Amino acid sequence: MDTRRLYSFVRIVDAGSITRAADILHIAQPALSQQMTALESHFGQQLLIRSKQGVEPTDAGRALYRHAQVILRQVESAQAEVSVVGRELAGGVSVGLAPYSTVAAIALPLLNAVRERYPSILLHINENFGGVLSEAMMTGRMDMALLYDAGPIKGVTFERLLTEELMVVAPSGTGLPGDNGSAVSLLDLFEVPLLLPGRMHTIRKVVGAAFESAMAQPKVVAEVESVTLMAQAVRSGLGATVLPLSVARRMMNVQGLELRRIEPVIEVQVSLGTPANQPLSKPAEAVREVLRTVLADYVAANTRPPERGQ
Repeated sequence: MDTRRLYSFVRIVDAGSITRAADILHIAQPALSQQMTALESHFGQQLLIRSKQGVEPTDAGRALYRHAQVILRQVESAQAEVSVVGRELAGGVSVGLAPYSTVAAIALPLLNAVRERYPSILLHINENFGGVLSEAMMTGRMDMALLYDAGPIKGVTFERLLTEELMVVAPSGTGLPGDNGSAVSLLDLFEVPLLLPGRMHTIRKVVGAAFESAMAQPKVVAEVESVTLMAQAVRSGLGATVLPLSVARRMMNVQGLELRRIEPVIEVQVSLGTPANQPLSKPAEAVREVLRTVLADYVAANTRPPERGQ
């Protein structure tokens, strides 16, 4: 099969129009239509539904779209790897990072380390939620991702790298018992207004499960997906939040906040996910090793449990 037809097909689906895709690809529209006719003849299936509003893929077209993304990415990786045999590693590598986790803090150190060691590797970093990152790996659109593992996911292999303890971050005067730095129980948090990520986020699910086991519901007053906004909201006194230790430490750079451990301890696991159905390219393997090193260095420097009174 001519992979150029697959590339054209993907561009058409992305654009939602053969006319727009022809402009993007700098191909005459009749020639592009002929490519699609040949592709449909090859598979013996209608792949696109044409209308005045544009084009949409059929069920067969959506299946081909998923496979075409994987095939085209593999061709791109093969070309990059073959072209640099005997020379320095080069090519694109995509890495996903889960928000509200330690791994979001390693983005800049990772960029610096890859740039220093492998200047010809183009690193693409995407901070997004676990479901989005997992789907991207399953379809071959992402090489690897650090994310909270929610159990086995078909098409993704997990390597557990980090266990994160969740902490309470609260403005002074919230009414938590004991001194700043002392531990609190879930009973102490029942009436505390909480700002948490949305319901689909792993941290929210873990916190909710902990409260449920204590026969209570958290008093959630806002759902915030941005760490920056979360820090601002907590500092302004809108409520407390629950975050991984290292993320909480970054917020604690501002005076006037309390950092409390929770007893019993609530933990989340961070794992490195990679596609299960296709091998990593040589550049991706190199980036994976750099990522492991950068994460280990960061964890060693930032996840020491707080002492009482700190």
